Amino acid sequence: MIRITKLLILVALLHFVPIKAEAAKRVALVIGNSAYEHVPELANPRNDAEAMAGSLERLGFEVIAGFDLDRPAFRSKVREFSRAIRGAEMTLFYYAGHGLQVDGRNYLAPIETQLLDEAELDFETLPLEMIMKQMEREPRTNLVFLDACRNNPLARNLARSMGTRAAGVGRGLAPIETGIGTLIAFATQPGNVALDGDTSNSPFTRALVKHIETPGEDIAVLLRTVRQEVITETGGRQVPWSNSSLTGSVILKEKPFVAPETDRSVEIAFWNSIKDSDERELYEAYLRQFGNGAFAELARMRIVSLERRAREEMPSASVAKEGTVGEKADEEVRIASVEPPAEPEKSEIDPRQDRELVRSIQNELNRIGCSAGTADGIWGRKSTSAVDSYGRHADVRLASLEPSRDLLEMLESEAARVCPLVCGRGLEEKNGQCVRVKREAKLPDNTSRSVDPSPSPKVTSSACPSNPVLASRQIASFGSIPSGQVVVRKHSCGATLRCVGGNNTMGFARRCSWQ
Repeated sequence: MIRITKLLILVALLHFVPIKAEAAKRVALVIGNSAYEHVPELANPRNDAEAMAGSLERLGFEVIAGFDLDRPAFRSKVREFSRAIRGAEMTLFYYAGHGLQVDGRNYLAPIETQLLDEAELDFETLPLEMIMKQMEREPRTNLVFLDACRNNPLARNLARSMGTRAAGVGRGLAPIETGIGTLIAFATQPGNVALDGDTSNSPFTRALVKHIETPGEDIAVLLRTVRQEVITETGGRQVPWSNSSLTGSVILKEKPFVAPETDRSVEIAFWNSIKDSDERELYEAYLRQFGNGAFAELARMRIVSLERRAREEMPSASVAKEGTVGEKADEEVRIASVEPPAEPEKSEIDPRQDRELVRSIQNELNRIGCSAGTADGIWGRKSTSAVDSYGRHADVRLASLEPSRDLLEMLESEAARVCPLVCGRGLEEKNGQCVRVKREAKLPDNTSRSVDPSPSPKVTSSACPSNPVLASRQIASFGSIPSGQVVVRKHSCGATLRCVGGNNTMGFARRCSWQ
């Protein structure tokens, strides 16, 4: 009867224990474009995007990331994102790279963008509103961070090709109308240009990554902190700006749970109800609930004592049942008397939480060429992918893709690179390293569909642009050339251009050559 009463008390006390709610689904798309092919490369966007992706993974986001994407790859990532966000309670889009505004609309530039003609805008870029439309299909919280307001040579190319209509090409990005529940944060105010920074990250993203994991911080307060930090760092030349239609507070990282003072009274009541009991199960229940409680060590000692008593009483029970004390019973008594007491059970550490183990595995994966990213001791998607790559290329059957001591020993036994070197766009493998591909300049092709049968004269100055068509757009007096008309002008480099007007339906707008 006493045991039943104590168990009832135990059940009643457990009703006071808070239950952790299941985390809401969060999905993020993170893009960083640095390696532009037709304009100078940007130093920081890829670094910025990688840092942002790491922060969001630690905040519990499912992260879809892409770096140095051409237009097909960019569209593919957006499509993957649009499928993943179905049913999500929060979506986030982060972009670092070149962007531009034309007639009040914002466009993001893949790495192969040139924009030598106004008609190419729709075919070479991605409109930001396409991504926004996917995010706002369902009612939820949407966060957009744009570090894309840099000084943009692509916008200048487009403005030159538009002539008198170039006024529609603005500096930086244009303000955006949002639906309910959406916040958009720009690296600087609309129409202004942001700085790329002198370190490995831009001022805006560096401040954002620094503060985005602050526990209990509302996003509006967080962005005010970021704004002040960027203003201070840039001497007032850059002022981050945001536009919000959020209807409530948004906290990306909750503060750790701190047990209220009343929970101590629950623990004391629990202990007082079992402290005189001989039931091992009650002490084990206490330890499961209050493993670091005030009476935890006493509970463990009590369990050891009960186990020792049970072993000591076992032979006596056997003798009483048989009625005699024989040789076998004496042997059992001797064994029981020398057997050491059992050690209290120790809870095993989750390998994912063993930062030193995870960091060692990440270092070994990087050493043998199976890239696990920064060895930060946090086991995430990139680390799992690196282990999978190791198993495939080493032809090893792995029981699990999770961190373990066995996996670390296996990696340490590898003496040389296992995973092949993979070089990105514009790079090639040479002597075990990725180096930039040297591209030879292509001479203009004057053999096909030539209007002028005479051969193209040689360029008279090495200072002239190699592309005569591009050079013609630098001469304001050319303007547009009617189909079939021949115009000759002198370029600022000293050489003379001869251009023949064409028709778009014929496949070209003008054809030029140096004289």
